[in-house]
Amino acid sequence: MIVERAAVLLAEHGVETARTDAEWIVAHVVGVKRSELAVGSHDVDDASVWPLVQRRAAREPLAYVLGEWGFRGLTLRCDARALVPRPETETVVEVCVELLRESANCRVLDVGTGTGAISLALADEVDGVEVVAIDASLDALELARENAKRTGLSVELVHQDLRHGLPPGPFDLVVSNPPYVLADEIDSLEPEVRDWEPREALVDEGQAEELARRARDVLLPGAPLVLETHEAHAKETGEMLASLGYEVRIVPDLAGRDRVVVGKKRS
Repeated sequence: MIVERAAVLLAEHGVETARTDAEWIVAHVVGVKRSELAVGSHDVDDASVWPLVQRRAAREPLAYVLGEWGFRGLTLRCDARALVPRPETETVVEVCVELLRESANCRVLDVGTGTGAISLALADEVDGVEVVAIDASLDALELARENAKRTGLSVELVHQDLRHGLPPGPFDLVVSNPPYVLADEIDSLEPEVRDWEPREALVDEGQAEELARRARDVLLPGAPLVLETHEAHAKETGEMLASLGYEVRIVPDLAGRDRVVVGKKRS
């Protein structure tokens, strides 16, 4: 069966989830859910499957190979214009939804929107929310625009570099998944990240601190800034926010890792 052959090839190229990825690719080509592959028989066109397997064997991220990825109930288009939405970022959305639960007609700013994952999830899950999403990359914004059209969700997309300021407030919440990989850590990353995902969305050049400083001018009193971070940097990020006058708490992800830092602007 082609799944077995594909899994062998992927394993030979160092893909740790070789069998699972092979199943995802075959299911995608067949047009069924991965869980449905084992049910009944399916006509599989090797000529359609094998080019995708070869791409994955080259360590291209599975989401790019498939051209789409699931995120909190949405299916988003994914390609090399933006980072692949990750489970940790779903925790960021969960935190934001909880913080906005008591807010009516709230306004949210998403900084560095990428695929639009955070913005679109909030537009989908929070009643009456107005979401403004910015990104310095025109390519990423176009991808987010495609995903807004794909999902039928309304988000205001703005081409803006954080370093040049933020859209005018006030906002009830500012959220971001800023770059948090140190420059000297890049070479140690998995090939899927190191060789394929946009480096400008990965490398920490002080974006989180820049955002924390600027967010104070656009957040309502008592409103939160929500940042995703690496578990190794969560304490440091929290201390940075505290030094800027935020009340800080750190939220673990589902695996218990400190991945979300919340800073509440003091009234």
